[in-house]
Amino acid sequence: MSDLPNSDQLLHIDNLNVEFPSVHGPVQAVRNVSFSMGREKIAIVGESGSGKSQTGRAILGLSPGNVTADKLVFDGTDLQTLSMRDYREIRGKRISMVMQDPKYSLNPVMKVGKQMIEACQVQMKISKKDAHTRCMDMLEAVRIRDPKRVFNAYPHEVSGGMGQRIMIAMMLLSSPDLLIADEPTSALDVTVQLQVLAIMDDLVKERGMGLILISHDLPLVASFCDRILVMYAGRIVEEIGASELDQAKHPYTRGLLSCLPSNASKGQPLATLQRQESWLNSSLDAEGNLV
Repeated sequence: MSDLPNSDQLLHIDNLNVEFPSVHGPVQAVRNVSFSMGREKIAIVGESGSGKSQTGRAILGLSPGNVTADKLVFDGTDLQTLSMRDYREIRGKRISMVMQDPKYSLNPVMKVGKQMIEACQVQMKISKKDAHTRCMDMLEAVRIRDPKRVFNAYPHEVSGGMGQRIMIAMMLLSSPDLLIADEPTSALDVTVQLQVLAIMDDLVKERGMGLILISHDLPLVASFCDRILVMYAGRIVEEIGASELDQAKHPYTRGLLSCLPSNASKGQPLATLQRQESWLNSSLDAEGNLV
């Protein structure tokens, strides 16, 4: 876990656990997750079911499971001590989350503009006129060429990439300090993926935000983020600088990288990940040794 000076810490998590009941006993979706971040771009990567999304939801107080942590501190505020009302004051205003398949988070029978104004008024307590201006400005900020047309359109009348941009605009209406983006570019073609990431990158830099990008696309996050947290079976098994991903030491991270297609392996079967029981409780020490 990276240690940041307290003045630079936007989020500090120590020993976060998320547990769900089942007929076979409790299931730990997130186990002993700890990390700190400032106003930077970090990625949480891993296979489906590794606990990435539940970590993001736990930060927002939206996980349906039993969430416990030794510390869950956002900008000096202990989130675990907040009442539901106080948590709602932070959620959406200071911490926002773009959910998976964000276009489908829009109400299909309500025009885009009406949904945006409603969200803006709830978060910022401003007039409808001011909310309208704010929404149009945000649609322009995410590089929508004809914001007026999109504002008056229904969700089914816009493309997948446009839907992604609309949801990002909605989540940024209140200028949050932290944005959690859960697979924001999934199901988009490569060109649109890069456009959406470029928009998020510019907004993070211009607004001084922190960004947690949840993804399973290692090459994508390596080219976009500052640090990468690798999750396996609910645990963070490795933390590494994005530019140093090719030097990863944990066998799980190395296994993921070896499964990526490359020109060198053209015409040959892709490698498959050979999981080991020992990975369930292993991590790397300060020297990079498996413990």
